[in-house]
Amino acid sequence: MIQRRSILLHLAALPLWPTLARAAQDRIEDLIARMTIEEKAGQLSCFSDTVRPLGRPTNPGEAARDAAAMLAAIRAGQVGMLFNGHGVAGARRAQRAALRSRLGIPLVFAADVIHGYETIFPIPLAEAAAFDPDLSQRIARAVAREATAGGLHWTFAPMVDVARDQRWGRVAEGAGEDVHLGCLLAAARVRGFQGDDLSAEDALCATPKHFAGYGAVTGGMEYAAVDMSPATLRSVHLPPFAAAFAAGAGAVMASFTDVDGVPATANRPLLTGILRDAMAFRGPCVSDYQADRELIAHGAAIDEADAARRAILAGTDVSMQSGLYNAHLPALVAAGRVPMARVDAAVRRVLALKARLGLFERPFRSLDPAAERTRIGTAQTRALAREAATRAVVLLRNEGALLPLAKTTRRIALIGPFGADPAQLDGPWSFAGYRRRGIDLATALRQRLPAAATLTVAPGCGITAAVEGGIAAAVAAARDADVVLLAIGEGADMSGEANSRTAITVPAAQQALADAVAATGTPLVVLLRHGRALALEGAVAAAPAILATWFLGCETGPALVDILFGDAEPTGRLPVSFPFATGQEPWSYDRLPTGRPPPPEPQPQGGTGRWRDAPDAARYAFGHGLGYTRFAIEGVGVPPVLGETGEVTATVRNIGARRGTHVVQLYVRQRVASRARPVRQLKGFARVTLDPGAAATLSLPLGRNDLAIVDADGRWAVEPGVVDIWIASSAADTGRHAATSLG
Repeated sequence: MIQRRSILLHLAALPLWPTLARAAQDRIEDLIARMTIEEKAGQLSCFSDTVRPLGRPTNPGEAARDAAAMLAAIRAGQVGMLFNGHGVAGARRAQRAALRSRLGIPLVFAADVIHGYETIFPIPLAEAAAFDPDLSQRIARAVAREATAGGLHWTFAPMVDVARDQRWGRVAEGAGEDVHLGCLLAAARVRGFQGDDLSAEDALCATPKHFAGYGAVTGGMEYAAVDMSPATLRSVHLPPFAAAFAAGAGAVMASFTDVDGVPATANRPLLTGILRDAMAFRGPCVSDYQADRELIAHGAAIDEADAARRAILAGTDVSMQSGLYNAHLPALVAAGRVPMARVDAAVRRVLALKARLGLFERPFRSLDPAAERTRIGTAQTRALAREAATRAVVLLRNEGALLPLAKTTRRIALIGPFGADPAQLDGPWSFAGYRRRGIDLATALRQRLPAAATLTVAPGCGITAAVEGGIAAAVAAARDADVVLLAIGEGADMSGEANSRTAITVPAAQQALADAVAATGTPLVVLLRHGRALALEGAVAAAPAILATWFLGCETGPALVDILFGDAEPTGRLPVSFPFATGQEPWSYDRLPTGRPPPPEPQPQGGTGRWRDAPDAARYAFGHGLGYTRFAIEGVGVPPVLGETGEVTATVRNIGARRGTHVVQLYVRQRVASRARPVRQLKGFARVTLDPGAAATLSLPLGRNDLAIVDADGRWAVEPGVVDIWIASSAADTGRHAATSLG
């Protein structure tokens, strides 16, 4: 029997926002009744914080007004919120100006705190490699405590876009290519940022972004068009938002891009039909940076006034940086082109958020100089950053058990542009991390190695350019070493926003370095620095040991040294698939099957779903990751029929020689349905740590709703049929197989 539900998402019904106390509701309605249209437009306007600038630019044209002009605008009621400012003293100054405005409505202070305030944690993609929602929640909680100590109330994070094209630079900011993992981490990050009480001194309002479909930009090019079926939007790109909303996220950010030809900022079916009506989200929707003005370049608005009108009517409550709402909403309302009721609804959402943050009762909440002195850069936060960095590292390859290195290793050559460069540790969107430099690998090695050991550091080349004599010096160092640590990959400015790449390979200068160093025959460990999956080539792909080390933040060096010498085990798993070649992109493990699937072994003739020069597979699959011991799956138990709730059991044994951690992964596929099903889908995972020879039986929940599909009518449906189940070590691992049915 087919069971259908009319709700948009098959996740649990979304909870409504906590109802504000009657006094708070009355205050909001009283303010709205007393506000002029100019003051209402001010509450809907967000500007770069020039009262307390960060110290380095994060967006173009952000210093359009100096501090004096911004303070005057605040006192005039023209500003509702400021973003990307740093420091409590300046925030208190701006808040005092707001309280001297006619109605005394406090400001809310926001920022792009993506993976750290001053203490920088691994980029979100690296954090996702830990496959541990609890760790993600702890990281977000620590980030919130630092950010609120620095005078912030609101972060424009987490990014929950599902990213299947590794050419896209913003892959670095999210949880990777999988929907299930993305949902779990979206919810965990929201819970961590916001804590149990959004009005608490250390609570940071979360903003899942970018609604919706941004991760599917055409060709992986930043800001490009998005064109997808409604079923793909609902089944792939909306579930992480639903998970974030269910966790209580206070706000949402619209995407820069168009969705099916209509820019998200002006897309009423998206921002009202789906976000408000179907998903019942009640928080404010903020535009991305000047995205309302960009409607003109999109060809979706004639001029700035038309852009403001289209954005507010579509459901964009807050205009970021453009000033279009200030400039044009009063006249648009006066002319009857925008109903006052629509403006009031947006203002009500903004004021409700300020009430939930506790700002009306405590306008100087999170603006405490004492907290700023004591709660930023603490030893506990640095320790968590080191744990997170260690847990993010993925061991891709370890031929001959080259790793861990023997503690008696005496001659080490550290080669490559990332061995001794603290400026390249943090990756994109590191906010105020420049104020607290991290520890690079060279420094950590010098701190760790005994006096009898020698460490030779040879950059060999720049990130993208050769250096005269660099390769020769690197080759000489390699020949004189017991082992080479080759630190290569992407620079910090090669990932993140506006950093799409047409070739996701190691830059040519570094590839030439790698080929020359490998030719010496000295044992080689490749340490990849990157913000996306890479297509590895030549000596890099052939290296006996390869570690995916991402951008790990301020504790990069100590974490890598712990891994290299076996004081910690690499337990990370890939949240993205590493392709054989860039031309495979976009590619994800949960792709749909073809009617001509390739045979298990390559055939000289064509006629099957494959590339002429590459398999329809990943070099390193989603979920892949090795450790310093080995595990075996010894048995799988599944119910004969999947009910509303159920579980799959698996027995796992450590068959290696040392204690270790394994990430057991549950994949499913319904063999036949009204809509073709992906070849595999992750539906659960569990981490288990075992001593040599020890075994454990794990239970992973799996119910019939986990197999729901979007049917031809756009509804979630559970259809009867046979379901294949795998307990495996990656999306490509055959693991242990069983089958059950949906009645």
